[in-house]
Amino acid sequence: MIGIGGAGMSGVARILLDHGVAVSGSDARDSDDLRALAARGAAVRVGHDAAALGVLGAPPEVVVVSKAAIPADNPELAAARDAGIPVVTRSQVLGHLARAGRSIMVCGTHGKTSTTSMLIAGMLAAGRDPSFAVGGTVLQFGTNARGGADPVFVAEADESDGSLVHYEPDVVILTNAEPDHLDHFGTAEAYYEVFDTFLARIPASGALVACLDDPGSAERARRAAAAGVRVVGYRTAGGPESGLPAAAELADLTVDGDGTDASLVLDGAPVGRIHVGAPGEHMALNALAALLAAREIGVDTDGLLAGLAGFGGVGRRFEPKGSAALDGGRVQVYDDYAHHPTEVTAVLSAARDVVTAAGPGRLVAVFQPHLYSRTRIFAAEFGAALSLADEVVVLDVYGAREQPEPGVDGGLVARHVTVDVHHVPDLDAALAAVVGLVRPGDVVFTLGAGDVTTLGPRILDGVAGRA
Repeated sequence: MIGIGGAGMSGVARILLDHGVAVSGSDARDSDDLRALAARGAAVRVGHDAAALGVLGAPPEVVVVSKAAIPADNPELAAARDAGIPVVTRSQVLGHLARAGRSIMVCGTHGKTSTTSMLIAGMLAAGRDPSFAVGGTVLQFGTNARGGADPVFVAEADESDGSLVHYEPDVVILTNAEPDHLDHFGTAEAYYEVFDTFLARIPASGALVACLDDPGSAERARRAAAAGVRVVGYRTAGGPESGLPAAAELADLTVDGDGTDASLVLDGAPVGRIHVGAPGEHMALNALAALLAAREIGVDTDGLLAGLAGFGGVGRRFEPKGSAALDGGRVQVYDDYAHHPTEVTAVLSAARDVVTAAGPGRLVAVFQPHLYSRTRIFAAEFGAALSLADEVVVLDVYGAREQPEPGVDGGLVARHVTVDVHHVPDLDAALAAVVGLVRPGDVVFTLGAGDVTTLGPRILDGVAGRA
C-alpha cells in the first residue's frame, strides 16, 4: 500500500489486517498511524523505494494506491508496473470489501464522517459487529476502521475524485449535495452527475436514505426514484416540500453542550425523543439518517437509539480540545474540520447554541482557508458564514495540492466578514491574535482542513500563560 499512513489508506490496511491479510506499505514520513499499523502487524517503511515491494519476502499480489495522492513516477508504483503486479485504487479495494456482504455507504458534500461514525456506534450498541471505514477517528473506538465479525460493511464514500461510481452498495445515505471540488469537476453539473450515477447503481433490494431538507439531496433523490430506486426520506418538521414522502421527521430541537435532543416521528407515529451526543441540528439529522439506514438491514431500533445517545464524537468534528482558566472564568477551545461555507455555517450555528447555554461569553472563530480554488470561488460565502461568530481570525490559505494563485489569500475571505476580523499570515500570528483577544467565558473554534488543527493546544497553553 503506497501512502499507507494516510487517513483513507490506513483504514483499509486495518480492515485487511483484521481479516488476516498480509499487508506491507510505505509513506513519505513517519506518523502515529504508521506506527500503529506496524504494531498491528503491517510491514511498513518510511520513504518510497522500489525495494519496499519485497519486505514481506515475496512480491505482493496487488499494490494499492490512493488515486489522488500518488504521483506516476513514484518508484514503488513504477516497479510494480514493470513487474506486472496489478495496481488498484483504495476505492476499488473498498468496493471489493463491500461486496463480501451487505453494505451501507454514506455520501454527500458534508457530514459523511459524522454520519458514518454514528451509524457504527448505533450498530455496535445494538449488538452488531460490522466492518467499517471512516474518514476520521471515531473517538469512542480510537480508530478509523476495523474488520468486524458480521457480513456487513459500513463506509464513508468520498465523491471528491469521482470514485463513487465504482461502488455497488445495498443501502446509501445521502446527507446533502451542493457544488464542491470544482478544481476536479469543473462544473456543478459534472459534480452532481457523479452522485446521480452512483445512486442509480443501488439494487432493487436496496434503498436510498436521503435528506429532504437539502435541495441538492432532494433533487438527487427524485432522480433516483425516477430510475426505480426506493427512497427513504428524512427531514425536519416543517421543512421544504420535496415531492417525496418522509419516513422520519424531527421536531422541537434543543442544543446544548451535551448534544442535541429532538422529538422523533417514525413511519408517521411519534416514538418519543432522540438524543445524539453531538451539538447541532445537522448532527440530529445525521443521526436520523444512520437510524433509518441501519433499520434497512434489520438492526434493532431501540439499540440504535441507545448507541446514538452515547455517541462520543469524531476527531476534528466539534472536537473539544480543553479549557483554560482566565481571570476567574474559563476559555473553551474546540476544533472542527469545516472547510466549506455550509460546514462553517452549521458548526458556528451549533457553537452559538453551546455558547448561549454556557452563559456570557463570545464565539471566536479561527479559520484557515483550504485550497486556493475553493477560497477564490467561495470567498463571499465564507465571509458570511464566519460572520456568525463575534470575533474572527483568518489565516492565509493552506494550499495542499494546489499552487498559489495571485490575489487569493486569507484577506479575500476577511474582506467579506462583517464582524471584528483579523487577517494573519500564519499559525504563530494566529496564536498571538487569539491569546491577546480572548476574554473569560469565550469559546474558540479552530476551523479548516489544514494544519490549523494543531493550534488548539497552543491556544490553551497561551491563555494559561496569560492568566
